[in-house]
Amino acid sequence: MDRLDVIGNISRDLTRYPDHRGGARLGGAALFVSLAATKAGRRATPVCVLGNDLAHLPEAPGLDALDWSAWRPADGMSTAFDLEYDLQGELVQVHTDYGVAAALTEHALEHVRAHPRATFHVCCRRPLNVEAVLGQLVQISARFSVDFFLPSAEVMIRAASPWLPSATTLFVNAAEYRLLDRAVDCGTLSEVVVTDGPRAAVVHAFGRQVASAVPPPQTAFEVSGAGDTLAGTYLAHRSRGATTTKALAEATAAAARYVAAPYLPIPAPRRG
Repeated sequence: MDRLDVIGNISRDLTRYPDHRGGARLGGAALFVSLAATKAGRRATPVCVLGNDLAHLPEAPGLDALDWSAWRPADGMSTAFDLEYDLQGELVQVHTDYGVAAALTEHALEHVRAHPRATFHVCCRRPLNVEAVLGQLVQISARFSVDFFLPSAEVMIRAASPWLPSATTLFVNAAEYRLLDRAVDCGTLSEVVVTDGPRAAVVHAFGRQVASAVPPPQTAFEVSGAGDTLAGTYLAHRSRGATTTKALAEATAAAARYVAAPYLPIPAPRRG
């Protein structure tokens, strides 16, 4: 099974809920997609840029199972998100400091050039230049999947739209799917996984629904990262030949377990 190279951010997150859940934690789509894929049995590496504050992550207990061969250090602070949710787990407001992730596009393009036969997952989120990265992936006929982040999804979907029919799989939530349907003929997309919180997730193949799964009921502790967990799990199972129905069932179960578990703390640097 080939490695999954996940292009995206790893961040310091602060999540807030009206009932006082949340707190400071590790975040970032590149981290959670890679962790989920690894847990589901597929080797994965975050293609990311880390600042001085998170440069110790590759040696941190619990994270050392990842393949860290594709990260780049940079002088400065890593990406930071302040994420406010309502009681239903819907994102209300987000504040972002991208920090050293401003260098992510350059790093991603260099990585793609060095590994043209790899399989990629692209987290289409600011500040990544999705036109440049997806354009290069299509030019070299690389296999790639993509996901989006609702606050920037309208802009990112529009920017990515010329290359989306070449993607193996797209991951969107219900609101993002409506934006996608306005930007692209969904009948040209080979596989679209649509999530809707605790409601049924579905898979569309060339515009036709081919699978559905309702996540197991769980009391949500932390929802940020659930979609990334679903994506990494789904991709790992599909890479091993699982049907869409089986992969979606495994992915929704993994996302349900994720939201019920404590958040991932920011590990302290090792001393000495």
